[in-house]
Amino acid sequence: MKGQLKSIGFVSVIIGTLLVSACSQGTASNNATNGSDILIGLQLPLSGNEAKMGQDMKQAAELAVEQINGTGGINGKKIKLAAEDDACDPQTATAAANKLVSQGVSAVVGGYCSGATIPATGVYHQSGIPMVVTAANSMKIPDQKFPEIFMINGTTVHQAEIATDYMMKKKNAKKIAIIHDNSGYAKDLAERTKAAVTAAGGQVVVYDAVNPDETDFSPLVSKLKQAQPDATYWTAYYKAGGLFIKQFKQQGVSGMIGIGDGANDKTIVDIAGKDVVEGTFVTTPPTADLLPEAKKFTEAYKAKFSQEPGPYSALEYDGINIMADAIKRAGSTDKAAIAAALKKSDLKTLNTDQIIFNDNGTLKKSNFVLLQIKNGSFTKID
Repeated sequence: MKGQLKSIGFVSVIIGTLLVSACSQGTASNNATNGSDILIGLQLPLSGNEAKMGQDMKQAAELAVEQINGTGGINGKKIKLAAEDDACDPQTATAAANKLVSQGVSAVVGGYCSGATIPATGVYHQSGIPMVVTAANSMKIPDQKFPEIFMINGTTVHQAEIATDYMMKKKNAKKIAIIHDNSGYAKDLAERTKAAVTAAGGQVVVYDAVNPDETDFSPLVSKLKQAQPDATYWTAYYKAGGLFIKQFKQQGVSGMIGIGDGANDKTIVDIAGKDVVEGTFVTTPPTADLLPEAKKFTEAYKAKFSQEPGPYSALEYDGINIMADAIKRAGSTDKAAIAAALKKSDLKTLNTDQIIFNDNGTLKKSNFVLLQIKNGSFTKID
């Protein structure tokens, strides 16, 4: 699923490429030949607005590794994790990716914010390092056509389709408002939803962007109130999203409101208020509590960390297991062999009966579902 989108200049890209080249040719030794551990990198937001999501995912990865190592590891070797913070920022992500390359990781699992994941995947591609992207879902990731990159969350295309279908076909909305924050994920989802709504015969009456750190949405809310939408779809993140929904409801804007998966966190209920956020629809991959197969995972997670799994914990847990399975089938930590094994994945995971990838590294079958917030809880819409 994301991130604060900042422009990355030509110079930054060149510097990143040179750093990768230096790392791959010089000081970084291949993990396949220098020890008994298999080093897997984690690229996650561990600081900034989305740090909670990153920490949830990091803990899930640690649990998966603990379980894998506890049963003998992979081909007689134990997994070791190396975590780097991308802060959901493109430049920080590029630096984090270069750090992981320099450490000699055999593979990478993670990627929450699309705006941070997009430039980082370029770094991994330059070094041939396979990556399982567990949350970020912008179509700009597979559009790069990097053969080492595999996404186990549905794409913004899938999400736009399910949102449009719900608003227009299930709820008969004709006038739609779409709000994003210019981040890589949110803008991509907004653009694809706008196209889907238009193709379905709907009218996009407001299409606007906000500052992700904004706290006062009065001008936008006034604009929406005047436009009288049948439905408003927020494609950005939960921190600003909670405040937006609160002000949206306080000002009595017409129509239903929904959020994309970047805002799918129970914290949004606390920010907006339980009564205020009631009825909000959510497009998202299923959370652990909605997955019957995730019962043991949830119990183990709560026992280890004394808290509930986050919205993307199950996907990160799956990502580690998918990567471990690929390394096992590859029979080595050769990067090209791992990428080839990933392409042929068919593992049953918490989120899907069978992981099967398209040629562009995306899921053959979308995992997105529709939820609705009722009494402060996220429940599935049948």
